[in-house]
Amino acid sequence: MSRIGNKPITVPDGVEVKIDGHKITVKGPKGTLEREVHKNISLEMKDNTIVVTRKNDEPQNRSLHGLTRTLINNMIIGVKDEFSRELQINGVGYRVVKQGNNLNLTLGYSHPVIFEAPEGITFDVPNPNTIIVKGIDKELVGQTAAVIRTKRPPEVYRGKGIKYAEEVIRRKEGKTGK
Repeated sequence: MSRIGNKPITVPDGVEVKIDGHKITVKGPKGTLEREVHKNISLEMKDNTIVVTRKNDEPQNRSLHGLTRTLINNMIIGVKDEFSRELQINGVGYRVVKQGNNLNLTLGYSHPVIFEAPEGITFDVPNPNTIIVKGIDKELVGQTAAVIRTKRPPEVYRGKGIKYAEEVIRRKEGKTGK
């Protein structure tokens, strides 16, 4: 029994959901998202709620049940509100500048790192040390933020690098001299 999978999804006002076999399309004020659902999972639309059910209790179907429900719920939240992820840049001389849709990152390398925005993603740069990744697809927002973070991950001795805003870096003590 899946506690998450059995919860019905309520569709808020202003969001239009269309179920066509195993394909679901969610349209809202921020944009449109589509997703293909696994063949063993079925979707039903009743009034303003979506019910996700599975064919049987095989382990794969049980794991897909809650996952599918969460993915559809994230689609509805994304087209209504929008997801965002904040990154912070720490280090002397480390900074970011927005150039059109791209980011120009200065991260201590001999060259600037140019990061192009994937389709559906926008960047906000409120100050030279903060990047806000925004988009309607939660998976794409998280993946884009993770790829930006890999350009210079935070290091534990000085704390330099790109980190998530809520991330805490556990600092290590350096060498001790004699």
